[in-house]
Amino acid sequence: MTSYCALLRGIGPTNPNMRNEKLRGVLERLGFEGVASVISSGNVVFSTDAQDAAALEDRIQAALRADLGIPGGTIVRSRAELQELVDRAPFGDLPHSRETYLTVTFLKRPLDDPGTVPDPGFEGVRVIGYDAGARAILTVTDTTATGSPDYMVWLERTLGKDMTTRTWLTVNRILTRMTKTA
Repeated sequence: MTSYCALLRGIGPTNPNMRNEKLRGVLERLGFEGVASVISSGNVVFSTDAQDAAALEDRIQAALRADLGIPGGTIVRSRAELQELVDRAPFGDLPHSRETYLTVTFLKRPLDDPGTVPDPGFEGVRVIGYDAGARAILTVTDTTATGSPDYMVWLERTLGKDMTTRTWLTVNRILTRMTKTA
Protein backbone atom coordinates (compact mmCIF):
# COMPACT_ATOMS: atom_id res chain seq x y z
CA MET A 1 0.00 0.00 0.00
CA THR A 2 1.13 3.51 -0.77
CA SER A 3 0.23 6.49 1.40
CA TYR A 4 -0.98 9.61 -0.43
CA CYS A 5 -2.40 13.03 0.30
CA ALA A 6 -5.15 14.57 -1.80
CA LEU A 7 -4.58 18.34 -1.80
CA LEU A 8 -7.96 19.80 -2.68
CA ARG A 9 -8.26 23.24 -4.23
CA GLY A 10 -10.85 25.79 -3.16
CA ILE A 11 -12.12 24.09 -0.02
CA GLY A 12 -14.05 26.36 2.33
CA PRO A 13 -14.85 24.54 5.58
CA THR A 14 -17.87 26.79 6.19
CA ASN A 15 -19.55 25.19 3.13
CA PRO A 16 -21.46 22.15 4.47
CA ASN A 17 -20.42 20.03 1.46
CA MET A 18 -16.74 20.83 2.06
CA ARG A 19 -16.49 19.71 5.69
CA ASN A 20 -13.88 17.14 6.55
CA GLU A 21 -16.35 14.34 7.29
CA LYS A 22 -17.93 14.69 3.83
CA LEU A 23 -14.56 14.86 2.07
CA ARG A 24 -13.39 11.75 3.95
CA GLY A 25 -16.65 10.00 3.08
CA VAL A 26 -16.04 10.45 -0.63
CA LEU A 27 -12.56 8.91 -0.40
CA GLU A 28 -13.83 6.08 1.80
CA ARG A 29 -16.56 5.29 -0.77
CA LEU A 30 -13.81 5.08 -3.39
CA GLY A 31 -12.36 2.21 -1.34
CA PHE A 32 -9.27 3.94 0.02
CA GLU A 33 -7.94 2.89 3.41
CA GLY A 34 -6.73 4.93 6.40
CA VAL A 35 -8.63 8.03 5.24
CA ALA A 36 -7.96 11.00 7.55
CA SER A 37 -8.18 14.79 7.37
CA VAL A 38 -5.42 17.25 8.17
CA ILE A 39 -6.79 20.60 9.35
CA SER A 40 -9.84 22.08 7.62
CA SER A 41 -8.45 23.16 4.30
CA GLY A 42 -8.81 20.20 1.98
CA ASN A 43 -5.99 17.85 2.91
CA VAL A 44 -7.06 14.21 3.01
CA VAL A 45 -4.56 11.40 3.51
CA PHE A 46 -5.29 7.84 2.42
CA SER A 47 -3.68 4.58 1.35
CA THR A 48 -4.23 2.48 -1.75
CA ASP A 49 -2.51 -0.09 -3.92
CA ALA A 50 -2.98 2.18 -6.95
CA GLN A 51 0.25 3.72 -8.23
CA ASP A 52 -0.90 6.17 -10.92
CA ALA A 53 -1.19 9.57 -9.19
CA ALA A 54 -2.77 11.24 -12.22
CA ALA A 55 -5.48 8.57 -12.37
CA LEU A 56 -6.07 8.98 -8.61
CA GLU A 57 -6.43 12.76 -9.08
CA ASP A 58 -9.01 12.27 -11.83
CA ARG A 59 -10.90 9.61 -9.89
CA ILE A 60 -11.06 11.67 -6.68
CA GLN A 61 -12.05 14.87 -8.49
CA ALA A 62 -14.82 13.11 -10.43
CA ALA A 63 -16.22 11.69 -7.18
CA LEU A 64 -16.02 15.05 -5.39
CA ARG A 65 -17.88 16.69 -8.26
CA ALA A 66 -20.52 13.93 -8.49
CA ASP A 67 -21.08 13.41 -4.75
CA LEU A 68 -20.64 16.92 -3.34
CA GLY A 69 -20.71 19.32 -6.30
CA ILE A 70 -17.13 20.43 -5.67
CA PRO A 71 -15.65 21.72 -8.94
CA GLY A 72 -12.15 22.57 -7.65
CA GLY A 73 -9.00 20.65 -8.43
CA THR A 74 -7.27 17.67 -6.85
CA ILE A 75 -3.52 17.20 -6.65
CA VAL A 76 -2.11 13.99 -5.21
CA ARG A 77 1.34 13.52 -3.70
CA SER A 78 2.76 10.38 -2.16
CA ARG A 79 4.21 10.26 1.30
CA ALA A 80 7.62 9.56 -0.29
CA GLU A 81 7.39 12.73 -2.42
CA LEU A 82 6.49 14.88 0.57
CA GLN A 83 9.14 13.26 2.76
CA GLU A 84 11.82 13.92 0.13
CA LEU A 85 10.70 17.56 -0.13
CA VAL A 86 10.87 18.04 3.64
CA ASP A 87 14.23 16.23 3.81
CA ARG A 88 15.67 18.64 1.22
CA ALA A 89 14.87 21.51 3.66
CA PRO A 90 14.31 24.06 0.88
CA PHE A 91 13.73 26.91 3.33
CA GLY A 92 16.83 26.16 5.39
CA ASP A 93 16.41 27.39 8.94
CA LEU A 94 13.96 30.17 8.00
CA PRO A 95 10.94 29.85 10.32
CA HIS A 96 7.32 30.00 9.25
CA SER A 97 5.72 32.80 11.28
CA ARG A 98 3.07 35.52 11.13
CA GLU A 99 5.64 37.82 9.54
CA THR A 100 7.23 35.25 7.23
CA TYR A 101 4.97 32.83 5.38
CA LEU A 102 6.74 29.87 3.81
CA THR A 103 4.53 28.46 1.07
CA VAL A 104 4.58 25.52 -1.28
CA THR A 105 2.51 25.72 -4.46
CA PHE A 106 1.94 22.21 -5.79
CA LEU A 107 1.47 22.02 -9.56
CA LYS A 108 -0.55 19.33 -11.29
CA ARG A 109 2.04 19.13 -14.06
CA PRO A 110 5.75 19.96 -13.95
CA LEU A 111 6.96 23.32 -15.22
CA ASP A 112 7.89 23.29 -18.91
CA ASP A 113 11.28 24.74 -18.03
CA PRO A 114 12.11 23.87 -14.41
CA GLY A 115 15.18 26.10 -14.54
CA THR A 116 13.04 29.20 -15.00
CA VAL A 117 10.65 29.86 -12.16
CA PRO A 118 8.38 32.86 -12.68
CA ASP A 119 9.27 35.77 -10.40
CA PRO A 120 6.34 38.01 -9.50
CA GLY A 121 8.52 41.02 -8.79
CA PHE A 122 6.33 41.95 -5.81
CA GLU A 123 7.92 43.56 -2.81
CA GLY A 124 7.75 41.09 0.05
CA VAL A 125 7.48 37.93 -2.10
CA ARG A 126 10.65 35.96 -2.76
CA VAL A 127 10.68 32.84 -4.90
CA ILE A 128 13.05 30.29 -3.36
CA GLY A 129 12.85 28.01 -6.38
CA TYR A 130 11.19 25.03 -7.95
CA ASP A 131 11.34 21.56 -6.48
CA ALA A 132 11.07 19.17 -9.43
CA GLY A 133 10.54 16.09 -7.24
CA ALA A 134 7.47 17.59 -5.58
CA ARG A 135 6.48 19.62 -8.66
CA ALA A 136 6.20 22.66 -6.43
CA ILE A 137 7.17 26.34 -6.35
CA LEU A 138 8.56 27.49 -3.01
CA THR A 139 8.12 31.07 -1.83
CA VAL A 140 8.65 33.27 1.19
CA THR A 141 6.23 36.12 1.82
CA ASP A 142 7.10 38.96 4.16
CA THR A 143 3.70 39.94 5.52
CA THR A 144 5.10 43.15 6.99
CA ALA A 145 6.05 44.54 3.55
CA THR A 146 4.18 47.61 2.39
CA GLY A 147 1.24 46.91 0.14
CA SER A 148 -0.25 43.48 -0.19
CA PRO A 149 0.13 42.20 -3.71
CA ASP A 150 -2.08 39.27 -4.49
CA TYR A 151 0.62 36.76 -5.27
CA MET A 152 -1.91 33.92 -5.61
CA VAL A 153 -3.88 35.80 -8.29
CA TRP A 154 -0.63 36.54 -10.15
CA LEU A 155 0.45 32.90 -9.89
CA GLU A 156 -2.89 31.70 -11.24
CA ARG A 157 -2.75 34.14 -14.16
CA THR A 158 0.79 33.09 -14.93
CA LEU A 159 0.51 29.31 -14.57
CA GLY A 160 -3.21 28.52 -14.64
CA LYS A 161 -5.49 26.98 -12.04
CA ASP A 162 -4.05 23.46 -11.90
CA MET A 163 -2.29 24.13 -8.60
CA THR A 164 -2.88 24.52 -4.90
CA THR A 165 -0.83 26.20 -2.18
CA ARG A 166 -0.09 25.08 1.36
CA THR A 167 2.05 26.64 4.06
CA TRP A 168 5.25 24.83 4.99
CA LEU A 169 3.72 24.21 8.40
CA THR A 170 0.74 22.47 6.78
CA VAL A 171 3.01 20.35 4.56
CA ASN A 172 4.81 19.15 7.68
CA ARG A 173 1.49 18.45 9.45
CA ILE A 174 0.32 16.42 6.45
CA LEU A 175 3.52 14.39 6.46
CA THR A 176 3.23 13.76 10.22
CA ARG A 177 -0.35 12.54 9.76
CA MET A 178 0.67 10.32 6.84
CA THR A 179 3.39 8.78 8.95
CA LYS A 180 0.90 8.05 11.76
CA THR A 181 -1.63 6.41 9.44
CA ALA A 182 0.92 4.42 7.41
